[in-house]
Amino acid sequence: MSEKYCICLDVGGTKVLGAIFNEKKEIVYRLKKRSKGDGSESANVEKVIISVVEEMLEGSGIAKSDVKAIAACAPGVIDQNTGIVLFTPNLPWRDYDLRGAMEKQFNIPFFVGNDVNLGVLGEYIYGAGRGYRNIIGFFVGTGMGGGMVLNGELYTGNKFKASEYGHMILEPEGPLCNCGQRGCLETFASKTGMTNYIRQQISRGRDTMMAEFVTDGVFKSKKLKKALAAGDEVAIEAVDRACHYLAIATGNMINTISPDLIVYGGGVMEAVGDIFLEKILKELDRYCMRSIRPTVDIKIAELGDDSILYGELALIEQSM
Repeated sequence: MSEKYCICLDVGGTKVLGAIFNEKKEIVYRLKKRSKGDGSESANVEKVIISVVEEMLEGSGIAKSDVKAIAACAPGVIDQNTGIVLFTPNLPWRDYDLRGAMEKQFNIPFFVGNDVNLGVLGEYIYGAGRGYRNIIGFFVGTGMGGGMVLNGELYTGNKFKASEYGHMILEPEGPLCNCGQRGCLETFASKTGMTNYIRQQISRGRDTMMAEFVTDGVFKSKKLKKALAAGDEVAIEAVDRACHYLAIATGNMINTISPDLIVYGGGVMEAVGDIFLEKILKELDRYCMRSIRPTVDIKIAELGDDSILYGELALIEQSM
């Protein structure tokens, strides 16, 4: 009997990251392609997903008949039972039947979940969350995602709508968010939020090496790392602002859930997580109860860019 493989796809606001897992849960092939999540039609992102799957199969030499299942994610509200993307603020999908479209395309079982829910699940099973039972995850990327494991189970709430605390309102009169609200955590602490702050400072005549990095969209995390290393004042301010609001949001979640672990993931944390963590920890005690804080561990995600991919692998295993 030939070996069976799983294909996992991390669909973000600016890229699609694909990986093929073998039966030993090892990544044997991976591919990343840029996507334009600001288009008006869902077909634009769908084409990138299809091309990633097809190119990975061709590049790896794995036959489609040897693929057991495909799993994908997206930021936003997703009905995990039906595979319908109900709403996502950074992609052009509303009530979109992603599972139906992909199963029609590939004739392979296809599963869909919220990106950070799956990222936290991946860290819980394979990464920084091993040995913990109650985990809160903040994933800092183009947007700001949340996910939680409670009593050893991924918690998705009523109709899979839980953990959208990237849209926790911290400043009611704050910046307008893509979700339609104002002052969400995402507007301050995501790459989109930091990019908007940097552009605002540029418009005021301030010099920053980040100017060239935000011309065509949100900056790449490696560029932010470069600017911070150079002591760029605007970049430092953007990070300080992001960490301030992350500390507030983290304190709120500690007071509400009393988790065993807070884990920070996403591309920004992979690139400059040590800087973010130091700044968050300097402020965190101001925003959570002293009696709860000592019982909470705080870590950077161990799996980096692969957290969500491993969570999707777990989704396939739990669904079949």
